[in-house]
Amino acid sequence: MPYLCFMNSYLRLVCHRYKWSACVFVLVLYLLWHVTKTQLSSSRGVDYMEGSFLDDYAVMDFNIQNVSDQVCVQPDLRPFHPSVAGFFYQVPDLICEDKLNWITVENGTFWITPEAKKIYGKIKCQFAAVNRKPGNDNLTITGKREAMTKDIMPVPSDFFKISCLSSNKTRYVNIHATIVHNTSKLKVKAKKSKSMGLNVLMLGFDSVSRMTWLRKLPKSRQYFREALGGIELEGYNIVGDGTPQALLPLLTGKTESELPESRRGHPNATMVDGHPWIWKDFESAGYVTQWAEDMAHIGTFNLRMMGFTHQPVTHYMRPFYLVAEKLYNHNKPYCLGSTPRHKVMFDWVRDSFMQYQQKLKFIFAFHSEYSHGNPNNLQWADGDFLNLLTFLNDHQYLNNTILILMSDHGSRFADIRETFQGKLEERLPYFALRFPPWFKVKYPDIHTNVLSNAKKLTTPFDIHETFHDILDITRTEQVYYDQSARGLSLFRPVPSDRTCSDAGIEPHWCACLKWTEVPVDTPRVIIAVTKVIEFINTYTSSFRGRCSVLYLLKIKNAFKFGVDNDVLKYKGSVDEDGRHPQFGDFKENVNEIYQVTFITIPGNGTFEASVNHTSSGEFIVNGRQISRINRYGHHADCIVDSAPHLRPYCYCM
Repeated sequence: MPYLCFMNSYLRLVCHRYKWSACVFVLVLYLLWHVTKTQLSSSRGVDYMEGSFLDDYAVMDFNIQNVSDQVCVQPDLRPFHPSVAGFFYQVPDLICEDKLNWITVENGTFWITPEAKKIYGKIKCQFAAVNRKPGNDNLTITGKREAMTKDIMPVPSDFFKISCLSSNKTRYVNIHATIVHNTSKLKVKAKKSKSMGLNVLMLGFDSVSRMTWLRKLPKSRQYFREALGGIELEGYNIVGDGTPQALLPLLTGKTESELPESRRGHPNATMVDGHPWIWKDFESAGYVTQWAEDMAHIGTFNLRMMGFTHQPVTHYMRPFYLVAEKLYNHNKPYCLGSTPRHKVMFDWVRDSFMQYQQKLKFIFAFHSEYSHGNPNNLQWADGDFLNLLTFLNDHQYLNNTILILMSDHGSRFADIRETFQGKLEERLPYFALRFPPWFKVKYPDIHTNVLSNAKKLTTPFDIHETFHDILDITRTEQVYYDQSARGLSLFRPVPSDRTCSDAGIEPHWCACLKWTEVPVDTPRVIIAVTKVIEFINTYTSSFRGRCSVLYLLKIKNAFKFGVDNDVLKYKGSVDEDGRHPQFGDFKENVNEIYQVTFITIPGNGTFEASVNHTSSGEFIVNGRQISRINRYGHHADCIVDSAPHLRPYCYCM
């Protein structure tokens, strides 16, 4: 080892020039340092080889293992990597209770809260329905005022204003939301359906990368994964810039430029009613449909686009937010009375399941206010999001529901977007699915395909195709389907050799790592291999009396992984529609990842490893990314009982 040679020379110099006491002192310091270093290296090696919690949050590298047959290899990002950790922090709790709501709304009914009666005494209220104005997506109409004559009253519509006056002349004014049973929709007979007969519930947050979901929604994510068995798509890649370019492919199967012109101020622009919305297909199959989006002033289909002439779904939350946003200045920030604004949307979803217990539902609720600008505020929703998932599960509503948790894209604000990891995170939003427990028994092949596809390159186009399979299960029974199509259902195998081009992703949006073969005599390759062998020898050092020191025999091949230059140089869209990219310089030094395959002696062990060459010049070896790729047979029998985890790396003396 180089440091041994250096210390040997240094000790001779000290002993020659100074007294033996100084020599002994330095020798003791050296021994202490060497032992400590060896212990730390050994323990670090164990953590990395076995996989540790801290490893997931401290080191950024790339998970290349077990994907050698895949053309698209996704970067394995770390949520708290130093390059982005400073952008995320805890915000103070959101507290709304100091302005009491006098009214409680649930399951199509409302009543005066006991707390309000206790504080304000006798209370009289008048209420009026709030509805969308026919033919106009930006106006509402308020119905005739009615007096509250009973303790519990049925609501007049999904949304209603209410004004109350107490005996001491204190006034309460607010708007509330729930679900009114739509009997006219229930009378409509569905066409003969081949659907799976499952509800679809899609809950989303704006601008949340997969990493930010881990950072800011830990409690609800843990419940989703561990209690519900949710499946996260680790290779879900955006196909364009901004929310419309994410939701249009998901909801229509097409890009904005492929759909009829609907941009304001453009020749021949029309309303978006004629788009092939997936909720139309669900309605034809007998579903009640529901679409909720807050921040009505920048609505996905209303800001640049013309919006809808007719109400697009059975239950449409835009009228509520058109009115509610005018009341926000009279409330604490992010509160509507004593209710956090995100909870209004969550309760609206809850009430739909309570109102339509025997009716199939397609529900898409998309919340933007907390995460659109500053993703740190998203933590306010975590507890109530967990409560919603728990409620739906405890009441068995999820037993016949495909649950989807998602985002449109990662953060797009300038600071994090200028970092290497931030550029990748923007392209890799959170997307996950959960099926009822019985699903994998009834549809084992479909469930297996979804699990496999979770590691592959997927897009919003694929989700759209999956919706069609939910509506027509016989599609999944087809012997042949076009695997080269832009959109591929997750219910069927996604090819391992799928490229961004195959999936309809332009190069500057593609987060896949490209690999290039590198000559094996390249200095960086030789250093990388040397570091891996040093790592293995450190890992087996505790059993040096049994396990031989390994030496390099031959480097078989080497590849360098990196991100497309178009990704690094992409600055944003030139146009407000997100159709035309703008490129510039990217000056930050970025990591390189080397995948090396080599043979060691004694024993002729063949190893494949990934080494992260950092922008500061370090070569970082992660034990989880070292694989023994040839048989080791009886070579490690001497530690098979005492240290079985060392078998791939130990050649017994």
